[in-house]
Amino acid sequence: MLSMIHHRGPDESGVYLDNNLGIGSVRLSIVDLSSGQQPMCDDSGRYWIVYNGEIFNYPELKTDLQKKGVRFKTNCDTEIVVQMYAHYGEACLKQFNGQFAFCIWDKYKRELFLARDRVGIRPLYYWHKNKAFAFCSEIKGLFSLDGIERSLNVESLSQIFTFWTTLTPNTPFKNISELQPGHFMRVNDEGISIKKYWELDFTSNGRSHTTSFSATLEEFNELLHDSVKIRLRADVPVGAYLSGGLDSSVTTAFIKDIFPGILNTFSIGFKDKIFDESEYQLEAAKYLKTNHTAFSCSSEEITDNFKKTIWHTEFPILRTAPTPMLLLSNKVREHNIKVIITGEGADEILAGYNIFKEAKIRRFWANEPGSLARPKLLAKLYPYLPLMKESPDFALKMFFGYQLKETQDPLYSHLLRWHNTSRIRSFFSDEYNPSPNKNGYANLVNKILPANFGEWSDLAKSQFLETKIFMSGYLLSSQGDRMSMGNSVEGRYPFLDHRVIEFCSKLPENYKLNGLNEKFLLKKLSLGRIPASISARPKQAYRAPISDSFCKLNSPESIQEILSQESLKSFGIFDPAKVEKLITNLRLLKTISEIDQMAIAGIVSTQLVYKMFVKDTIKPNICCLNNYRLIEESNVAKCY
Repeated sequence: MLSMIHHRGPDESGVYLDNNLGIGSVRLSIVDLSSGQQPMCDDSGRYWIVYNGEIFNYPELKTDLQKKGVRFKTNCDTEIVVQMYAHYGEACLKQFNGQFAFCIWDKYKRELFLARDRVGIRPLYYWHKNKAFAFCSEIKGLFSLDGIERSLNVESLSQIFTFWTTLTPNTPFKNISELQPGHFMRVNDEGISIKKYWELDFTSNGRSHTTSFSATLEEFNELLHDSVKIRLRADVPVGAYLSGGLDSSVTTAFIKDIFPGILNTFSIGFKDKIFDESEYQLEAAKYLKTNHTAFSCSSEEITDNFKKTIWHTEFPILRTAPTPMLLLSNKVREHNIKVIITGEGADEILAGYNIFKEAKIRRFWANEPGSLARPKLLAKLYPYLPLMKESPDFALKMFFGYQLKETQDPLYSHLLRWHNTSRIRSFFSDEYNPSPNKNGYANLVNKILPANFGEWSDLAKSQFLETKIFMSGYLLSSQGDRMSMGNSVEGRYPFLDHRVIEFCSKLPENYKLNGLNEKFLLKKLSLGRIPASISARPKQAYRAPISDSFCKLNSPESIQEILSQESLKSFGIFDPAKVEKLITNLRLLKTISEIDQMAIAGIVSTQLVYKMFVKDTIKPNICCLNNYRLIEESNVAKCY
């Protein structure tokens, strides 16, 4: 299992064995390089931990534990986690500021305690049957075990082709589950119990906020400054991504304020100018005086690396955007950098995405359904989509008018997106196309909503759905953790510090979405810190070429093979005739719809998932493990 996730920790590896139990870890050495080996026990020898992630406030927690008389063998945060659990039990989780997935074995109670960070930055998958239980950071580790079925979950595929991801705890595979963000799990002789310890909460809707805007801005500045500062704690060099947007530029500016020395920054552009933001990336790097590495990615490079992307995502994806991120993290690793600061999370917590503005405009439009101006206003949100510029008014009204008057629906903001995405489910074969749910998305999504969700404001509901489903399920996983850790690089996200999230969740809405001006508070914070052109530019979604990557006649053999009529018929997931027609259209048409773009990406990625994780044999490579050590409970005194 460890060899399957060697890329997540190529520096060291180890296993602890007890009766009927084994836990193991691969380590990416970032803090306390010399003495942070895992598995590790607390000072009593009762608790043993394997752990992936970082606790950024570990020095402060260590000081508190030392006051209680705890003696430490190391200077790493792993020991802090196990000692905190030894003293506080599950309550330790609320004291952690970090991104983590860990398992602690209580050898006296013979119980496993597993936990995952608040928003799901670090992954944790598990399988259980009868009295057997296994867990791993990635699904491929579970599939290296004998006796675990490898088959696709039809309902999960339907979810992915609607929401872009599964709804946790579901995964694309039968009997493989994901521990939900903000939850912990206990596994013992009595079975499995799962409990929530944190949830995103917009209950106040900004009503209790009495601080002036200037005072709020100052408090936000101090909070974000500290969030960046503690994420720079490492015993290895730390770099930063510069996308050319507001979020990454601001985090980079904070890093330069905290440590004015040399900072390595990285960006990726595209040879297809429709997707390229290099101009802004280079402007930010010059303004902030960073040691910048920029490179461009072509459609051919996306095609060549897409199979590797899916090996790491383990999920079907409806965009090619993760592939350039995989190439970018590889460039970071080539510079011997293990830690990268990124700007993810700002769009969710400060209402930066166009979906929030789109919902607002559609609500206005619902009051005047005959308006010709409002569909045009919606089209202006997406100037980078050719179809939006070229479509006549009636087509825009048809596109944006779906369930326009259903403004009382608590899921209103996302109904249009989910409806449009779900249209690509028409490419499934009869076997893989489940019967339509009577109440559509509501039955699925309502299960994950807080009890008082209906009392929240419209924007709060939108932010929760975007954060809970899209951010945790896709952005931080397929496009985030899996792409960076695929090259042994740890991403760190200052905007996803739980203090920052909780602060922003209580802000008045016009501090976030001011009219149609997104991330209003952050834009004000950015003034004088980054180029004015970046502070003022409208949000542009990160996108990458799709159809050009897969539909050319000279595409790689691996892509041609899984799109062949023979493979489509053999796998049985998609209707071969419909896929063939789609490919023909993509080759002939000059302007391609977003639906068709998503369809071809989803078909290619699903075919690859099936081939790699269901059809083909998964072969672990034990030889890849480094600095391996074995600890057996029967001989702990000798081995440890």
